[in-house]
Amino acid sequence: MRDLLETLADDAAKDPEQRARELSRRQLPKRFYERAEHAETEGGFAIHLDGRPVKTPGKAVLVLPSEALAKAVAAEWAAQEKEINPANMPLTRISNSAIDAVSVRFAEVADEIARFCGTDALCYRADDPETLVQRQTELWDPVLAWAEDLLGNRFVLIGGIIHQDQPEPLLKAFRARLDGLKPLQLAALHTATTLSGSAVLALAVLEGRLTADDAWQAAHVEEDFNIERWGEDAEAAAIRAYKRKEFEAAGLILKG
Repeated sequence: MRDLLETLADDAAKDPEQRARELSRRQLPKRFYERAEHAETEGGFAIHLDGRPVKTPGKAVLVLPSEALAKAVAAEWAAQEKEINPANMPLTRISNSAIDAVSVRFAEVADEIARFCGTDALCYRADDPETLVQRQTELWDPVLAWAEDLLGNRFVLIGGIIHQDQPEPLLKAFRARLDGLKPLQLAALHTATTLSGSAVLALAVLEGRLTADDAWQAAHVEEDFNIERWGEDAEAAAIRAYKRKEFEAAGLILKG
């Protein structure tokens, strides 16, 4: 197995559509099953293909903690047509990662997410135009205020893109909240963080402060502002749609 953090960093650096293209260029396995369904098993719910349990790439049985999530994962397998394309199966991929990798490198993944908090997108504010500044304030300030109450420390707001360190006690408090998570939750939290650029928004979804839709909107304030002014091309729209499906999958897991 490749080093987990190297894999996570590679995935974060690549555009999700690029990852999809890479997956689609590989020789995909043919669909070999008629039925995809979930079944209760020890420790949760397994995914069965014609009665046989699905296994992760690491050869562990794919077991989901809730029936609702198992139904959603089974639906991904049922939706495959002639070939099985992992690019179209975000819930399965996050679950595989949780079982095969995050479960054995939990602290490293949690540390990585906490470092994202130190450069959180919600702390970097536009100087102008005033309309954009106001939108960031309206959507971001309430979430940061909630997080500050939760973590017992205040974030440093930065105008522009020059990095400033966040208070160490705040980052430690954020990191401490991750220790009680399950590997699947942590894997989903990492996905939501990298896609949104904000560990705070991802935590807000986990804690029920925001829906996945609200967090997605907050993460794309500047992008939506520019679309309103200049329009959106087809390629950018396709990339965004792919990212949103990934984010929604992470959000479903975080919702529990």
